[in-house]
Amino acid sequence: MRVFSFDSTGVVESDVLPTGVATGGFVWVACARREFEVHLPQVQAMLTALTGTHLVDLHVQDLLSNQLPSHYDFTSQYDVLVFRRLAAGNSETDLSQPGSPLHVAPRRVGPPVLRRIDTSPVGFAVFDHVLLTVHPTDCAVRDAFAARLLSAMSADSRAAGVRLPGNPADLMLRIVNTMVDSYLELRRELTRQLDHWQLELLNPRTRFSNWSAVLDARTSLHQLDEICEDQRAAVQDWIDALATWPDGDTPAAARERELLMVRSRDVLEHIERVVHHVRRLENSAEAAVQMHFSVQSNRTNDIMRTLTVLTAIFLPLNLITGYFGMNFEFMPLLHLSSGVWWVGAFMLCVVVGLLMWFWRQGYVGRGQGRNR
Repeated sequence: MRVFSFDSTGVVESDVLPTGVATGGFVWVACARREFEVHLPQVQAMLTALTGTHLVDLHVQDLLSNQLPSHYDFTSQYDVLVFRRLAAGNSETDLSQPGSPLHVAPRRVGPPVLRRIDTSPVGFAVFDHVLLTVHPTDCAVRDAFAARLLSAMSADSRAAGVRLPGNPADLMLRIVNTMVDSYLELRRELTRQLDHWQLELLNPRTRFSNWSAVLDARTSLHQLDEICEDQRAAVQDWIDALATWPDGDTPAAARERELLMVRSRDVLEHIERVVHHVRRLENSAEAAVQMHFSVQSNRTNDIMRTLTVLTAIFLPLNLITGYFGMNFEFMPLLHLSSGVWWVGAFMLCVVVGLLMWFWRQGYVGRGQGRNR
């Protein structure tokens, strides 16, 4: 469990639950899902002391669920956002060792980059002065964002104008944006993998045998598409709820609400980019499979065309040899010493004539398959 206290001077991290909130500041409590389940009474007592309310049972179940899709809900005291991440991560732990990763590799399918994407949900409970987040065990997004917050306290970061989150909602949107961008960093590798499969599928001289990976990739991309749609719907619901918030009494409060709207729309735009990219990859995988079968079909048609041409050439030759093979005593050219040469020359002329005609029609040679 990691606890960060924000005030006008900066941010300070501790490993114990806070007992108060500084004036004008807020608290971020980040814990693993199993930690949240084990220490739920202490967390509820902390929320009651700091905010005057606690999480309702249904929202506690949402935060504990590892299968819940992305969605948004609210009460009169706080908002709850469940957002499924698209990043690398570890599996959950058991209750006996909360917070420690269970090193059992989950079985996933598809290309390696898809196997690295963990879609575990991250829960956010946004109060006026408290942000409670429930993450998977050893969440890389949480640790990376925490490191970014602590580095923002350095002199160089302050000189560069790095601004700390001003409220729990702002912090939540920044974490969600980091979660979305973590997938955008993987898209180049995923695109490269699918492009490699496309080249193999479109090469008629190779026998592609990795069909299970292609089908698994299509299934995984379809699941990512559904996850991204849920993400977009959840953020859109948050934006709609944010629009109903009362206007600030001061210019600073009004500007703070406006910045929340801008950051929310920015997060939604990033999710739309992910949706567009996932759908493009899904269409590319489907098109590669269809083009592969089209190439194989064209190759089969070329082979059948060649066999048909050979059959058409040898058919009149069989007719000629069958004619002179009839058991009659008197046959033309049968008793001539030069008869075999005349028949052979005639058969050669038939072969050459048919080849020339097929070549002009585009059935053989470099013009094979052209339309006449």
